[in-house]
Amino acid sequence: MQHIRPDAQVALKERVLHEQMKHIGGLTDYEHFPAMLSQTEGYRRKARLAARFVTKKDEMLVGFREKNSSFIAQMTSCAVLVDEVSSLIMPLRVLLGGLDCRFTIPQIEVAVGELADDGGMGNSPHQVAFIVRHLEELSPGDFASLLSFAQQHQIQLYLQPKGPDTVHKVWPQDDVDRLYYYLSDFGLRMAFHPTDFTQVNGDINRRMISQALTLLDLQPGDVVLDLFCGLGNFTLPMATRSARVVGVEGSDEMVRRGSENAAANGITNASFYCANLCVDFDESSWAAPVYSKILLDPPRSGAIEIIPRIAAFRASKIVYISCNPATLARDAGELVKHGYILKQAGVMDMFPHTGHVESIAEFVLAKR
Repeated sequence: MQHIRPDAQVALKERVLHEQMKHIGGLTDYEHFPAMLSQTEGYRRKARLAARFVTKKDEMLVGFREKNSSFIAQMTSCAVLVDEVSSLIMPLRVLLGGLDCRFTIPQIEVAVGELADDGGMGNSPHQVAFIVRHLEELSPGDFASLLSFAQQHQIQLYLQPKGPDTVHKVWPQDDVDRLYYYLSDFGLRMAFHPTDFTQVNGDINRRMISQALTLLDLQPGDVVLDLFCGLGNFTLPMATRSARVVGVEGSDEMVRRGSENAAANGITNASFYCANLCVDFDESSWAAPVYSKILLDPPRSGAIEIIPRIAAFRASKIVYISCNPATLARDAGELVKHGYILKQAGVMDMFPHTGHVESIAEFVLAKR
């Protein structure tokens, strides 16, 4: 959407959210948040770049695929990627195009962390990691070229010869396979593996967390449930403001990462559980406590399967983070049927220059 002015993009996303709320959820009587904004370029910290050597052109293409196509866009830079990654697209094309294995490298996955805590200003120097997928064993010469590239540009280099479980770090030669980002308002340093899911926009992520905690109005006695918690992006900040937080996630690896981050940050009142949240969880031990507040951040498919169970906790507030306004609107309509009031909703421009719409909504339990 780079052909549209940033303010017009945001206005379009707001219309999409509120029209979905009206037509799918049947909801119109709620406050519209002002859109959450940040930088519109150089923000993207996670990406999967496709790679292909084009014999007819005798050149390597590295970049995003064209819309609804298997073709790779002709890119020499990218305005939305962080500058350290954008500036490496052309050097990466030259490097890969000169390898013996240039026909068998289908993608490079990119992850970016922060080298220091800049107080939440969003301008910390970055640490870049590349995960190179290769379909055939690398020759000694190709391995040496990749290693030299990583050393020259000071990036962490990982190789992936087969499935996701084969990803391994080859430079620097240490046993630290983590990147980091900082949540300064809460005194937290969050560790993640380059393959982990993390929010692509660091500044909006920090603002989103602060907004969510403001909406929840956490008190020292609150017991909070964080569903689809990932590596603890919301769980641990909430633990600094409440009595106890329980994070639930469908990935064992993310549960381990959440516990790792809790321990590293000295958080003792947060616990993590692995569970399939699309099935009945009434018998799960973590579902037994009474929760005063709930936060959920589901995938694009939403949380329709568990809306009745969430509502049954009778939490005084629910904050819903969404990456799909259609499923948010659908789920919002269901929450209202179960005794909640949609108080506020608005967009967060997590993905400027794209059509993705990230939203946040606050629900309060109706008084009887």
